Amino acid sequence: MDACPCGSDRAYADCCEPCILGARPAATAEQLMRSRYTAYVKHEIPYLVATSHPDHRDDQDEAGIREWSEGSEWHGLEILGVEKGGPDDDEGAVEFAAEYSHDGDRTRHHERATFAQRDGVWYLVKGERVKLKPFVREEAKTGRNDPCPCGSGKKFKKCCGVAG
Repeated sequence: MDACPCGSDRAYADCCEPCILGARPAATAEQLMRSRYTAYVKHEIPYLVATSHPDHRDDQDEAGIREWSEGSEWHGLEILGVEKGGPDDDEGAVEFAAEYSHDGDRTRHHERATFAQRDGVWYLVKGERVKLKPFVREEAKTGRNDPCPCGSGKKFKKCCGVAG
């Protein structure tokens, strides 16, 4: 079985290939997201352009997309969340992370993509990178002279806080 690059654990011929070849449109926003990732892996640039919302196609740089697609090594797609985007919805959103290497640099691209369905066909409207949320410590930081949280009775700096 030629596994589909989208990570669905299905055969490519039964998963994204029919969408990419135009045999059937993607039924959901998530399916379109998966097939678009697969199109990057398979270098199917016309599909990427065709599945971009018609209002945004003029912004497409097909040569640049092809160069990036072909010059990247694709490592996987992870769907992190889906809002609406079902067969009966007019719009939807998919949050995903795609991993790839380009020019030797491995990257995890985290994005929230919005989609719209028009006459039974799903289109990518836009994608926005998801910014990492800052780490917020829930407990107070243990100070050097505070009792060690391990319960030894020693000061933190003389116990678990010793730089080793």
